[in-house]
Amino acid sequence: MDNAILIGLSRQSAMMRQMSVIANNIANMNTSGYKSQSMLFDEYVMPVASEASPDKSLSFVQDLGQFRNVADGAIQTTGNPLDVAITGEGFFKVQTAQGVRYTRDGHFQLDGSGQLVTQEGNPVLSDSGSPITFGADEGEITIARDGTITTSRPGTANSEQVRGKLGITTFANLQDMKSEENNLLSTTQTESPVQSVRVVQGSIEASNVKPIVEMTNMMTVQRSYESAQKLIEAADDMRRQAISQIAAAA
Repeated sequence: MDNAILIGLSRQSAMMRQMSVIANNIANMNTSGYKSQSMLFDEYVMPVASEASPDKSLSFVQDLGQFRNVADGAIQTTGNPLDVAITGEGFFKVQTAQGVRYTRDGHFQLDGSGQLVTQEGNPVLSDSGSPITFGADEGEITIARDGTITTSRPGTANSEQVRGKLGITTFANLQDMKSEENNLLSTTQTESPVQSVRVVQGSIEASNVKPIVEMTNMMTVQRSYESAQKLIEAADDMRRQAISQIAAAA
């Protein structure tokens, strides 16, 4: 009976962690470039510590980790020339106080010094690893499909000037990247060049979270949690009855 309770509790603990992941997906359904996540589970088989039944085993629920859905989100047109969406593989490189981080959120802006930054003020890096800065006299900003940035200088003979190229990189194992705050990712892997960079100026990539699917998953998890609770209650009732019968027979 104690084993039944422990198995039920292992299932409930796993369902609580899965519910947290689902809730985080729903909370980020409107976060640009966010990638939904799901739990990975496995069966942990432990032999029964009893001489009476050495051939039996106990199966517990074990959560192995999380799986990130790296599929592209929908491309949403904003008309803002500083908004950039990546289609296909790749991540923008961002400089933070903790070091270089990566993101799919291309909702950029200019700070007071003319530097291209994220909404949190972190500098966006070029392919050479340096911040991208624009002068006060520069006009329209154009970002090509390969990430090359050019600006215009009205009234000059050579009005178009290359300001750099967005630093876009990828990694061998995207599941090894760790989520951090402000929609950033970190990894200890070596950066790999993207073979064919494809960006869209004036657009952002929406989250790939599917609200209806997440709500369905949430209801499934809740029913599974309640089922495990009934198992625990039934095992507890059997133990109480056994104790009562032993006490009555004593």
